[in-house]
Amino acid sequence: MLDIKLIRDNPDLIRQALEKRGESAPLEQILSLDERRRQFLHEMETLRAQRNEVSKQLGSMADKPPQLIADMRQLGEKITSLEAEICRVESELEDFLLRLPNIPAADVPVGKDAQDNMVVRSWGEPADFSFTPLPHWELGEKLDIIDFQRGVKLSGSRFYVLKGQGARLQRALIAFMLDLHTKEHGYTEIYPPFMVKRECMFGSGNLPKFADNLYHDEEDDFWFVPTAEVPLTNLHRDEILPPGTLPLYYAAYTACFRREKMTAGKDTRGIKRGHQFDKVELYKFTKPEASDQELDKLVRDAEDVCQRLGIPYRVVQLCTGDLGFASVKSFDIELWAPGCSEWLEVSSCSNCGDFQARRANIRYRPAPDAKPSFVHTLNGSGLALPRVFIAILENYQQADGSIKVPEALKPYMGTEIINKS
Repeated sequence: MLDIKLIRDNPDLIRQALEKRGESAPLEQILSLDERRRQFLHEMETLRAQRNEVSKQLGSMADKPPQLIADMRQLGEKITSLEAEICRVESELEDFLLRLPNIPAADVPVGKDAQDNMVVRSWGEPADFSFTPLPHWELGEKLDIIDFQRGVKLSGSRFYVLKGQGARLQRALIAFMLDLHTKEHGYTEIYPPFMVKRECMFGSGNLPKFADNLYHDEEDDFWFVPTAEVPLTNLHRDEILPPGTLPLYYAAYTACFRREKMTAGKDTRGIKRGHQFDKVELYKFTKPEASDQELDKLVRDAEDVCQRLGIPYRVVQLCTGDLGFASVKSFDIELWAPGCSEWLEVSSCSNCGDFQARRANIRYRPAPDAKPSFVHTLNGSGLALPRVFIAILENYQQADGSIKVPEALKPYMGTEIINKS
């Protein structure tokens, strides 16, 4: 959430920043509500002071004058009415603020959409095949490791079943990534719930704007996580972290649930997009002055996974028009998939500044006697499945239809080749 003081003091700056994102914001309504709220608060303080004065007068009198008693009652009624009006205005103001996206950092390239994103570096060269590489959906069916028909039978479109060595490859990838991040990159592993309370979705920035993309249990008001970013953001909700705590690094595996709304004919084959998928998430709580440096390290940690798997990739900086709702700066990592002939996003690493911390009320104390300040939060996939799964099948396929297992995964797979069983 944006700081209302920042909006109040710099409305033109906020307006221009949101325009760079392609967003229009009702800043006039927000500022008007803020002004009314402050006026009402001032009026209520005045009325409470008057009530206190009348109360003192009554307390010093043996005989209570009826007029003073009536004045006391009238002041109480005005205060009660004003409190209700303040609650209404604050609720309306908060709803506006919760729907405002974060503002881009000054060094984010200005652009309209993904076509204006910038490739900042790449690693590895696409393999030269002596045959025409197949897409993963053909490889998976021929090897009998992906069952599309039974996935649809169980749950409907955009679901599939991994079986045999396919299921083992999925499990191997998750274990490998968690081990790498916890043993070598300094993250603490978390296994969070896959369902969270409503306030967790508000804290991370998913509600109210993205309610239509989330799965929700109406009876108990549980929300299925679209990413482990949601529970990780809320681990320290409503806390003041003591001096010396930051930075905090967390890594978590969860299944993720999203209502993928796809255009007819786009991404309809294979396992690239689904309503349920697995992901290892990286998350950081940092001091504000360190968050840019921590973002660079976060991207490098995600890149390390790609390099150890030996798959060509590129790092792309997102332009203002393609930034996520909570992000001030983001970098995507895309793996090359030769069978699909496309770059697949496997991670989006973002610095969210104090945007989520304000929503979730997460602060830290820089020194024992210092005033608490909001932390900065960062997140990124490290990495997201099933696209890593896709990239392995398509990059490591052999002429006979088998799949070589990447060196880093052999201890987890227990085999060097995936063949049809």
